[in-house]
Amino acid sequence: MHRIHVVGGGFAGLTAAITAAESGAPVTLYEAHRTLGGRARTAGGPYLTNEGPHALYRHGPHWAWLARRGLLGQVVSVPLLEGARFRFRRAGVLRRTPPAALLRLARHRAGAAPVDADFHGWAAGLIGEDHARAAAHFVGAGLFHHDPGALSAAFVQERFRRLASLPPEARYPVGGWARLVERMAGHARGLGVRVETSARVDGGTLAGLARNGPLIVATSLDAARTLLDDAALAWDSGRSALVDIAVRERRGDAFVVSDLDAPGWIERFTAQDPTLAPAGEQLIQGQFPIAPGAPRADGVARAEQLLDLGFPGWRGRTTWRGEALATGRTGAVDRPGTTWRDRPSVVRGDGVFLAGDQVAAPGLLSEVSFTSGLEAATLALRAAGPRTRTHPLPERG
Repeated sequence: MHRIHVVGGGFAGLTAAITAAESGAPVTLYEAHRTLGGRARTAGGPYLTNEGPHALYRHGPHWAWLARRGLLGQVVSVPLLEGARFRFRRAGVLRRTPPAALLRLARHRAGAAPVDADFHGWAAGLIGEDHARAAAHFVGAGLFHHDPGALSAAFVQERFRRLASLPPEARYPVGGWARLVERMAGHARGLGVRVETSARVDGGTLAGLARNGPLIVATSLDAARTLLDDAALAWDSGRSALVDIAVRERRGDAFVVSDLDAPGWIERFTAQDPTLAPAGEQLIQGQFPIAPGAPRADGVARAEQLLDLGFPGWRGRTTWRGEALATGRTGAVDRPGTTWRDRPSVVRGDGVFLAGDQVAAPGLLSEVSFTSGLEAATLALRAAGPRTRTHPLPERG
């Protein structure tokens, strides 16, 4: 059986490597960095930050897959008391409840929203212009895009329903996503996957690997475009200012502040997982989408406005702060007239397959990486030849 080569050790690459190895294929995974994880990496202590707000969604396709393999680990939901501290900025004022119109919109099936229309125009016909704008800003938390209302109504409504679901779908791996990555990496190695870190692959090396067996490129779409020298590997993504701060604890701080005046979101991650910061401190992460060409400072200024509302006196309580700009690193967004099927195909020809969060696979955020990794591995196995062995999965409750 030909060896399957996986380039990229993030969520998509690890999913692909595990899937191929479980079916008996010899697999080598190449990661350019010293550590695995891609955008699922968690920074080292004392503040365990992800690259932007991260969560697993309980109804997503990867939930059962991870649980069956014992890889899900300890995950937590938001404590009931903290959930009561969810706040919304509306017309510059902090509010405890969203407009009722948003709750009505959340009851509309995603399938009822048209692919060809933009979300704002479709939603405005149901709940009015002002409320439609607020709904688009709310769903920005799951899109990392500065203008969700301009995207396909079907695409946005699917995400709006999941983000607004009650009880909330979001779950959080204790210790950050790095713990999840460690479990996946350990499982991959246990299946015989050869993991090579600090192994940067260029176009020439990639061509050599492709001649010796199926190849899965599980990198960002920008990196894949360069590696495969394929200008067709392009798709819209978001651009967001990421703001992380740690503050000394204070009773009454908000859990989440969702900005309904503009796309933006801040969340106190230690509300559900106190291990992410030293005792007596709270870790807050936020993302604020900004338009192409806009400076990061625009997003940071909006973050500070929300912090002023939800975390009084935060400036005097701050013990640590970090900022970053994520451009084209926040997953695919679909314009009116397009669906996930129109994105760059997983199949690239000549035994080369693509995986990642901007390719032709369904799902919300990391679910696209997972689904495409699974599909790429399945197709690579067919190209690799007959199975030589199998690894039965453990039965888990």
